[in-house]
Amino acid sequence: MEISRLEPAARWCETATHDGVVHVAGQVGQPGADIITQTRGALAEMDRVLALSGTDKSRLLSVTIWLADIADFAAMNSVWDAWIDPANPPARATGGIPLADPDYKIEITAVAALP
Repeated sequence: MEISRLEPAARWCETATHDGVVHVAGQVGQPGADIITQTRGALAEMDRVLALSGTDKSRLLSVTIWLADIADFAAMNSVWDAWIDPANPPARATGGIPLADPDYKIEITAVAALP
């Protein structure tokens, strides 16, 4: 089976697709912005790369959300709840960890099925 990669760079690609499954790299928002703005930006990027890969958020299988400060959990969820397809929610995990760049407050990875 062929593997396709969206927007490959030296260290990663935005998505890697194999056998009907799309693996999405960590999506982030605008560095230095507040958690609401960064979450909206990360989810907008998620929509973009899912669409370019031939799928959408209704086909998400799993999502992992990393927060630099777990105290941002409620604010992040306020954006998430408005974005997610309530008829097709994915399995989800959220954790607090230091992110690679201190200007980022959130990073979101996902796995989605192709139609």
